[in-house]
Amino acid sequence: MLRFPLLRRGLAALSLAGLSLAVRAQEAAAAAPAPVPTLDTGDTAFVALCTLVVLLMMLPGLALFYGGLARSKNVLSILMQVFSVASLVSVLWAVYGYTFTFADGGDLQSVIGGAGKLFMQGITKDSLVGTIPEYLYFLFMLMFAAITPPIIVGAFAERMRFGAVLVFMTLWLTINYVPMAHMAWGGGWVFGLGVQDFAGGNVVHVNVGIAALVGAALLGKRRDYGTSHVAPHNMTMTMTGGSLLWVGWLGFCGGCALAANGFAMLIMVNCMLASSAGAVAWLLVEWLHRGKPSLLGAVSGAIAGLVAITPACGFVGPMGAILLGLIVAPICAWAVEKLKPMIGLDDSFDVFGVHGVGGIVGGLLTPVFALPAIGGLGFAEGRDLASQFTVNAGALGFSILYSAVSSWIAFKVASVLCGGLRVDAEQETDGLDLASHGEVGYKYAN
Repeated sequence: MLRFPLLRRGLAALSLAGLSLAVRAQEAAAAAPAPVPTLDTGDTAFVALCTLVVLLMMLPGLALFYGGLARSKNVLSILMQVFSVASLVSVLWAVYGYTFTFADGGDLQSVIGGAGKLFMQGITKDSLVGTIPEYLYFLFMLMFAAITPPIIVGAFAERMRFGAVLVFMTLWLTINYVPMAHMAWGGGWVFGLGVQDFAGGNVVHVNVGIAALVGAALLGKRRDYGTSHVAPHNMTMTMTGGSLLWVGWLGFCGGCALAANGFAMLIMVNCMLASSAGAVAWLLVEWLHRGKPSLLGAVSGAIAGLVAITPACGFVGPMGAILLGLIVAPICAWAVEKLKPMIGLDDSFDVFGVHGVGGIVGGLLTPVFALPAIGGLGFAEGRDLASQFTVNAGALGFSILYSAVSSWIAFKVASVLCGGLRVDAEQETDGLDLASHGEVGYKYAN
C-alpha cells in the first residue's frame, strides 16, 4: 500500500525536475547568440548551376530568340545589342548596382541601398549570404540585372541608334532597375508589404513591358511596319533561343530558393508545367482562329506561361501552375493580335504583349492560385485572398507608374545626349547590320 504513494511522489518530482530543465533550456536558447551561418556545399552547387543556366538563357538564348524575329539585314544588330547590354550591365552591377540594391541604405533604406559595398568592397571569398558564398549570390543576382534591360531591345528593334541603346540602358539600370530591385528584394518598402512576387514579376516583366511601350511610343513605327517586309527571317533561330530561355527560366526561378531542397524542386516543376500549358493554350487558340497553329505561337505561349509563373512559382502548386499557363497564354495572344493594333504602337517583338501583360496577369492571379484549396501554399499569417490580392494589385500599380516615368526620363536623356534615338531613313532601309556595325550576317531577302 505504501509503494504506490511513494511511486506517485517520485514521478511528480521527476516531472518537476524535467519541467525545470526544459524551462532552463529554453531560457539558454533565447539568450544564446544566433547560429553562425555556415557554407553548405549542396546549396552552393545548386545555385551555381542555376546561375550558369541563367547565363545560357541570356547568352545566347534571348539573343537568338530576338535575332530570329528580326529581318536578315538587322539580325547582327539585335545580337550585338543583347550581347553588349548584358556585358555593360554586368560591369555596372559590380561597380555600383549590387551595393545600391542590397547594402544597408540607412535613412534611405526604404527606397535605395547604401554605398557600403561600392566597387564590391567588403566581399571576400569567406563572406556568406545564408549558406552560399556572397560572391555566388552577387553573381546570381547579376544575372537578373543583366538579362532584364536587354528584354527591352525587342521593343525598339531595327531602328534605334546603338550609342543611344547603351546610354539608355545605363540610365535605365541606374534610375529604374536598381531602385526597383532594392525596394522589392533589398529590404525596401515594397518588400515590407509582403507582396507575393517570388522571382520578379514586377521588377523584371511588368517593368520591361511598360518600358517597351514608352520606347515604342517615343521612337515611332518602323518605316515599313504593317507590311510583309517585317516578317521574321529565321524561325529556327527563334525556336532555339526560346528553348534556351525555357531551360534558363527553371534556374532563374528555382535558384531563388537559394537552397537545394524540395521547395526549389517545386518551383522548377511549376515553371515547367506553366510553360507547357502556355504553349498548348496558345497553339490551340491559333488553331481555332487561324486554322493553323504556328511555331512562333507555341514558343510565345511557352514564354507567356513562364512570365506568369515567375511571381507565382513559390506560392502555387503544380495544378495551379498548369491553370495559370492555360489562362495567361490566350490573354497574351489577344494582347499581341488585338490590343497592339488598338494601341497603335510598333512594339517590334511584343515585349509588352508577352512580358507586360503576362506579368500583370501572373501578379494578379498569384493569390488566387495560392489558395490551399487548389493546392497552393497559402498566405502569410493574418492574410486572406482579398487582402493579398489588394497588396499585389497595389504593388503592380506602383511598378507600372514608376517604370513609365523612369523609362521616359531615360529615353529622353539618351536622346539629348546622343542627338536623337533613331537612325536616319537611309540607315534603316539599308539595315543596322551595315549602318551601325559594318557587318553582314545574311544575304538580304528584304
